[in-house]
Amino acid sequence: MTIFLWIVFGIIAVLLLLVASMRPNQPSRSRFEVARLAGKGDAVAVRDEARYQVFDDIMTLQRIVSALLMVVVIVMSVIQLGWLFGVIVAVIVVLEYPVIARLPIITVYGQKIYDHIEPYLLRFTHRFPRVFAALRARSIILDPPAITSKEELQHSIAAMTRGITTDEKRLVTHSLSFGSRLVSEVMTPKSMIATVDGKELLGPLALDELHKTGHSRFPVIENDIDHIVGILHIQDLLVATAKKTPTATQAMEQKVFYIREDQTVGHALNAFIRTHHHLFIVVNEYRETVGVVSLEDVMEALLGREIVDEFDAHDDLRKVAERNPHGNNIPQRHADV
Repeated sequence: MTIFLWIVFGIIAVLLLLVASMRPNQPSRSRFEVARLAGKGDAVAVRDEARYQVFDDIMTLQRIVSALLMVVVIVMSVIQLGWLFGVIVAVIVVLEYPVIARLPIITVYGQKIYDHIEPYLLRFTHRFPRVFAALRARSIILDPPAITSKEELQHSIAAMTRGITTDEKRLVTHSLSFGSRLVSEVMTPKSMIATVDGKELLGPLALDELHKTGHSRFPVIENDIDHIVGILHIQDLLVATAKKTPTATQAMEQKVFYIREDQTVGHALNAFIRTHHHLFIVVNEYRETVGVVSLEDVMEALLGREIVDEFDAHDDLRKVAERNPHGNNIPQRHADV
């Protein structure tokens, strides 16, 4: 009987060391990133999300099992060795088992066992959340994982309440998304473009009408807006000294720059810097005009705020276009399908 009890004592002592050496797997990504990827169906993120939900309960379970095994070790040592030597052995075990549990040979086997039983532990703790909530004294604070995505960094900055102003947060978050935004998101839509026919005479009345628009550059068209032949700069006309009234074709700049609507605003900014121009014609894959984008549009996307001067009739031409002020394609009997 004594030999059997010593064998049981040894088994329980080994179990105590293995349980103490186990380290519940902590997700390497933050809660936000895990939730974001789990929403996309990432299998690893779904498992990490389950770990986050019950991490405190797993730690609580480890403490409970360790405490129970410790009690059994103390009781058996007292039974086997008597009060004096039993207490001495129990004190030595209590003091030394955390140190022994950190030995490499113990931690390797302990972690292998934990990895094997982790799915069962997750299901067990999920099944009894109230029990573990009652047993848990406090929430375990996990070490914050490193930020692993641009979206996570934006979320972290947006959640900051100290050390950064609202304007600074807006600037940083828009700067992070700047490179991935498309030209189609910031351009002035086709319906809001003010154009000039190439044959139009630029007399005082025409110049007055152009000035009232608040724009300084106008696409010059030939027949329709899908045939832009130049860019008219109104400032050049205001200081012109020619005696003969020119046409828009004669006064325009013939160099026209085009950009695809599916290119990024980062690409557009680089193109503005490279070409020293402030206005690009935006086209689709069939080279049809869909809008115009200016350097001002790109800078607004970078700064996250509208740049409105005294000549702007509207803060946001895209919102105006959505209201369809020109009544495009809305006959009396029309239907959207």
